[in-house]
Amino acid sequence: MKKITKETYLNWYEEMSFWRKFEDKLAQVYIQQKVRGFLHLYNGQEAILAGSLHAMDLTKDRMITAYRNHVQPIGMGVDPKRVMAELYGKGTGTSQGLGGSMHIFSKEHRFYGGHGIVGGQIPLGAGLAFADKYFKRDSVTLCFFGDGAARQGSLHETFNMAVNWNLPVVFCVENNGYAMGTSVKRTASHEDIWKLGLGYEMPCGPVDAMNPVKVAEAMDEAIDRARSGKGPTFLDLKTYRYRGHSMSDAQKYRTKDEVEEYQKIDPITQVKEIILDKKYADEDELKKIDKSVKDRVKECEKFADESDYPDKNVMYDVVYEQEDYPFIPHKL
Repeated sequence: MKKITKETYLNWYEEMSFWRKFEDKLAQVYIQQKVRGFLHLYNGQEAILAGSLHAMDLTKDRMITAYRNHVQPIGMGVDPKRVMAELYGKGTGTSQGLGGSMHIFSKEHRFYGGHGIVGGQIPLGAGLAFADKYFKRDSVTLCFFGDGAARQGSLHETFNMAVNWNLPVVFCVENNGYAMGTSVKRTASHEDIWKLGLGYEMPCGPVDAMNPVKVAEAMDEAIDRARSGKGPTFLDLKTYRYRGHSMSDAQKYRTKDEVEEYQKIDPITQVKEIILDKKYADEDELKKIDKSVKDRVKECEKFADESDYPDKNVMYDVVYEQEDYPFIPHKL
């Protein structure tokens, strides 16, 4: 695994802080109705992305995930201004404003969504890995999904094929304890989701996903296994979300005390404490990073605010291949 250095920690602090503030801004503009529809935020789960990116080779590895998908493409290299514009429904967005919150996508940066169908990305992740194996490309796909999606039948079909075909894929359940408002303990006879891999003799296990170091270590091992032709791995990334399932979630299924307990092990706080303890930076230097993060978020908001909405014709140009399709814009 690549060494975890002073630069790693400072980068983690800056990037995780940016992801957090970026989504805090999204929550704010959602209330202002600048962002519409559903909005699922990642607050608290940032260590998963930070650790994963450290272990990945961003020149060739791929990522696919569910609808809690705003910060992952940013980590993969997508311009955050375009991500925010997409959420605003603006023409400068990653999908010209037509995908919205749940469908961020960038083929250029090997980020394949953003999927609104629960568990729908699981077989697609295996498909990406199958293509890499078929064309003999030295790439690995990280396929993320939530603990609710782990109960989908498509997961079992996919696991079976992935092991049978020895696919270069890492299956990652972002286990934040709740499928919308249903706790993991209520969805099965046990709470160890990672054990689902045992039935397929797939290497699997739990990971402390509030700590980016632990994530990086587990991901590195799994990615190396996939890249060396030894097949898939299933990681149970135990994390927590500080906000509701979506902005419309009243969160009556959990207590404030529970949230506060997990905030004591906030991944950003953990990284900050190590930076200060090892004297990688002092408080004043971290405040400069904090200011830089806030400025970057302001730039994203300004870009999204000032961008134009896509022309109505765009909606038809990307849907209908037949140019003279009878349902045309001027009839609206």
